[in-house]
Amino acid sequence: MRIPPSLRAREPRAAARTAVLVLLICAGMLSLVGLLGPASAGDAGPRVIWSCVVGLLLVASVLELIPPELLDRAGAFLLLAVGGVTVLAVLAIQGGGTSTRAQAFLAFVVLYAGFHLRPTAAVIATAYSVVAGAVMLFEDAGTARAAFSEWVFFGAMLCVIGGLLIRSTSRQERLVVALKQQADVDALTGLVTRRVLDEALTRALSWGTGTEGTALLLMDVDEFKSINDAHGHLAGDDALVHLSTIIKRQTRSTDAVVSRMGGDEVAVLLRRCSRETAVRRAQQLLDAVRGEPLTLPDGSLYGLSISLGVAHVERSAGDLRAFYAAADDALYAAKRGGRGRVEVAVA
Repeated sequence: MRIPPSLRAREPRAAARTAVLVLLICAGMLSLVGLLGPASAGDAGPRVIWSCVVGLLLVASVLELIPPELLDRAGAFLLLAVGGVTVLAVLAIQGGGTSTRAQAFLAFVVLYAGFHLRPTAAVIATAYSVVAGAVMLFEDAGTARAAFSEWVFFGAMLCVIGGLLIRSTSRQERLVVALKQQADVDALTGLVTRRVLDEALTRALSWGTGTEGTALLLMDVDEFKSINDAHGHLAGDDALVHLSTIIKRQTRSTDAVVSRMGGDEVAVLLRRCSRETAVRRAQQLLDAVRGEPLTLPDGSLYGLSISLGVAHVERSAGDLRAFYAAADDALYAAKRGGRGRVEVAVA
């Protein structure tokens, strides 16, 4: 069974590690209670306390043995928070009320949910804790008025803690996503960075992408320096954006990764691609760039020219560094051969 992403953990591994730690701490605290004995009539008896200790240790063992991602897909971390609150409420009702200890355990649940669950799941866990706290307090207080007063104070505390944590962790998560996007995407062209391409190439060369093999196309703009010198660096930036737009239209994200390597050099990884297909795709890119001149800031048209080098490996054979070197050698061969052409690395 899979639950919606909104009800899952932010990071399953971190959620599992923290859950194990919290469960062990709770087991230790309950063990101390069991040794010291109940502080009030509302506390559970020794048999119940030691049963809870055993249960906490069993749950911690399960979290250690089962992969966190599998637990997360089943909603185990939200169920853990809800289940913990339910157990506390049941014990309070059976004991005839609640105590400061039980309320402290509810705070643990809210803290855990705020740190590790996604906002919707954290709100559910917090709201459930507030409701459970009301049940426990109304069971314990002598009058409804006293119970309501305690619940307003305790519930407000839980809501404030949960709300601040949810807001803080959500903001931090957005910042992490933004930083990751900056590291993954080139700001000027919108193409992925060299790091993303390296990861995709490593996977392709390690795992293989079918019987056709993997191809790498390296290209750069011919006489790019002359564009900057004659028309300014903004025109050079426009040329890179123009080139990137054409390449993105000519490729599919399902089987290609397009990356700005640096300067005016662009790379295209083609997965599940034969050598012949790679050469044909490179020629199509060359023709597409030739067919769409760049509009300069003064309104005049400038015909871009690119040179391309193609390298290809069969299945999972090949080394990342050697693969780059082969495509780079082919690119420079195209430059030496007169530019505006496609050259293929020797197989």
